[in-house]
Parts: sequence; C-alpha cells; structure tokens
Amino acid sequence: MSPRRKQIAVVGSASADENTLRLAEEVGRLLVDRGHRVLTGGLEGVMEAAARGAKSSARAADGDTIGVLPTLDASTANPWVDIVVPTGMNFARNVVLVAMSDALVALGGGAGTLSEIALAWQHRIPVVALDTGAGWSSRLGGQSLDHRGEIPIAKAWTAEEAIARVEELLRGAPARNPGFAVGHRR
Repeated sequence: MSPRRKQIAVVGSASADENTLRLAEEVGRLLVDRGHRVLTGGLEGVMEAAARGAKSSARAADGDTIGVLPTLDASTANPWVDIVVPTGMNFARNVVLVAMSDALVALGGGAGTLSEIALAWQHRIPVVALDTGAGWSSRLGGQSLDHRGEIPIAKAWTAEEAIARVEELLRGAPARNPGFAVGHRR
C-alpha cells in the first residue's frame, strides 16, 4: 500500500487580480506535479485557478482536486473540482477545509483567508504565505500569530518557492494540536 498523498489547501480571495490567479494556477499545477492533492473552498477566484492548475499537470488524475463548499449545493463547485464536499456551513466550512489539510498555501485574501490561516496556525498545520503584493498572505508572511514562539508563517515570493517551503515544513512539522480537553489551560 502506498502512503497517503498529502492534501495541500490553497486559499485566497474569490475575487483576486490576474497576477494572483496566475500564481494560484501555478501553485495548483506544481502541487500535483509533486504528487500532492489540491484542496480548496471549491468556488471561483484563487480556488478555481488552483484547481484548474492542478488539472493541467501532466500527472493529473481523477481525485486530485477537492472542493469544500460553503453550500449544500454541489453544483456551485467550479468545474475543475473532482471531489465535492458540500457542507452547508457557510464560513464555518473553513474549519473542515483546514482539518482536511496537511499544509496551507495562502495567496492574497481577505477575512475568509485570514480565518483559514489562523485556524491552520492554531492546529499547527504548516502555513506558507505567498506574497502577491496584497491581502493577508502579503501581510502575514514571516509573522507569528501569537506568543507561542513557534516557527512563523513561512513567506514565499514565487509558486516554486511556496511548494518548496510546504515540503520543507511537512518534513519537520510538529504534531498537530489535538484540541483542548475540558479544563485544559493554555
């Protein structure tokens, strides 16, 4: 039995600029080229570009793209998504998306992307912020989100660098935060 392929979330705005969309498409392609699955929110913008890029890889196969939708309507997924996960959870679907991720790459993004980055950080899921010149990924790369003294959010300037950082972080990733038991203090 071969090892489970890593699921890398690619997150960012549904209304991104052309440069960010080009980078997201390249990230998606490179992830599949390197043997990973691409996990997104399943809608348009960065999510669609990453899934389209994944499907353009010479190694693309059925099941390489997973979309975790905020709606219960599977037909709202972009056409590049192989596996649709309709949640009906609106923004709370970010929790599901992050929980399914082995690592997260952020490109630009607004409040939804910020919540995905923060959730990944809290669960000790490696985060790479690709500096697109705008949005949360450009602001948070190289930063720590709190005082825990952990490795800061990795910063990248190119798609190739982002994938290299993801793989480097996965090799040295600490155990995920299993959650907090009742009465547990931070």
